[in-house]
Amino acid sequence: MSNKNEIRDGMRIDWDVPITMEDGVVLRADIFRPLNDTPCPALVTYGPYGKGLAFQQGYKTAWEIMERDYNDALEGTSNRYQNWEVPDPEKWVPDGYACVRIDSRGAGRSEGFLAVHGPQETRDFAACIEWIGSQPWCSGKVGLNGISYYAANQWRVASLRPKHLAALCIWEGFADNYRDATHHGGILSVFRKNWQDMQVKTVQHGVGERGARSVVTGELVCGPETLSEEVLAANRADMPRELLTHHLDGDYYWSQAGDMAKIEVPLLSAGNWGGQGLHLRGNVEGFVNAASTQKWLEMHGGAHWAEFYTDYGLALQKCFFGHFLKGEATGWEQQPKVQLQIRRPGLTKFPVRAENEWPLARTQWTKFYFDPDTRALTTDVPTSSTTLAYDAMGDGLTFMSAPLEQEMEITGPSAAKLFLSSATADADVFLVLQVFDPEGTEVVFYGALDPHTPIGQGWLRASHRKLDSSRSKPYRPYHAHDELQPLTPGVSTELDVEIWPTCIVIPRGYRFGLCVRGKDYVWAGAATSLSNMKRPMTGCGPFVHDDPEDRPAEVFGGENTLHFAPDNAPFVLLPVIPQTQS
Repeated sequence: MSNKNEIRDGMRIDWDVPITMEDGVVLRADIFRPLNDTPCPALVTYGPYGKGLAFQQGYKTAWEIMERDYNDALEGTSNRYQNWEVPDPEKWVPDGYACVRIDSRGAGRSEGFLAVHGPQETRDFAACIEWIGSQPWCSGKVGLNGISYYAANQWRVASLRPKHLAALCIWEGFADNYRDATHHGGILSVFRKNWQDMQVKTVQHGVGERGARSVVTGELVCGPETLSEEVLAANRADMPRELLTHHLDGDYYWSQAGDMAKIEVPLLSAGNWGGQGLHLRGNVEGFVNAASTQKWLEMHGGAHWAEFYTDYGLALQKCFFGHFLKGEATGWEQQPKVQLQIRRPGLTKFPVRAENEWPLARTQWTKFYFDPDTRALTTDVPTSSTTLAYDAMGDGLTFMSAPLEQEMEITGPSAAKLFLSSATADADVFLVLQVFDPEGTEVVFYGALDPHTPIGQGWLRASHRKLDSSRSKPYRPYHAHDELQPLTPGVSTELDVEIWPTCIVIPRGYRFGLCVRGKDYVWAGAATSLSNMKRPMTGCGPFVHDDPEDRPAEVFGGENTLHFAPDNAPFVLLPVIPQTQS
């Protein structure tokens, strides 16, 4: 495979540039850079989605949604070089940046064994950063900028501290492979398996003639060689089986995670309030735990892939990278440490508010107790001692507040304390934080992927209830996931359940509720779909938990029971924000 270069659309483009790894494997990169010879900083992405696959071709419905709802994202560019979840070079090269897209090992036009998120990928990524930073056209400063996969791997490679790495923009990227991505509360999410089938195996190196061709170069996206399905399977890790085999946290997942204590470069962590089930938690936890003294958090709403490309997202990125990669007076020194889009029912574009810290210092952590007699949420401790049972794999029980007498903002992480027994030795708990208008219609927002996403979600497998006391906080329980603690059937057991961060201003007259369920949330309306997703989306997007091998009915079926007593009263702890700002 040879590389070629050309000048087009005001850029110098080098296609399929070889970067040789320490074991001799050759990775391939496309490099877009200015026409002049002045050394410039580089923005780098490394991942498995095929650098030659056009956004419009590989992710058709996502592109159409961006065309429909975020048309500013498509302005000021021919969109000829658009690629899924990475910067558009036509919006960066004119400002004096190089954009470098690298196909990860075993993906696209890069040879090798495909093991997504693995430690070899992280070492390769670090080697690529050092190679790029030492090129004569590079100023020596490398920034990382991308969405999702191209964000999550930034946490990992930054902990290796490559010397040319100067700044990170982590746009919707998980940090903890186990808690954020694969096992929510210890329950296996089927997303990773379906994602590999739909988005990774389809662009594995060696798919060749069975795959797509680049609409720009005409070259095969997955390399010139066409290999059999048997050879392709042998050339990639059996990740779905590995996730089932490694049901506890440990070395397997730690090797796929970054050490936050070693991340020292400046970083901007941009998360999505609707990213329940993958990236949301990681953007927040990564921001809080990274050792860097120069770190910022931004939280937005809307589609997972879109805000990155909008004028809002692009301006934020350019202000950040202009400051740290080019030393320009962009005004970044005035950027608030925390910038939040504040969600309100009925809005699709949300007002922006500056804050100083996370969680917000003025939070009024408020307990709302479950009243078993009225199914209400109340700030008073109920006096009843009773039980309520529900189908262990069913829709569960919902507890509701009274209509609000004045608007109430909830912004931050939440937690619930339950006292639960099961007819079996285990139980899966699904919590859904919901808001309803005065007519009883549920308020949902366009989530990262699913257009009908509830306000918040949390999960816990009862046998994973053990807490890590050194890392737990009242508002964010942290489970060790290092041993199984089976339930004694019929015996009430205390559970602390993490509910991922959220933000909403609930209007006067609306109600909020918490549903305790035995299965994933399902929105009341019709399902929707994306071309890159295997299954229709019904409220949780692709982040569902229905693998029969992980949730056998003989263990997780039957009946669960909530227990209530004045001295052991279940509650949800919500982050109520005093209404001093709007």
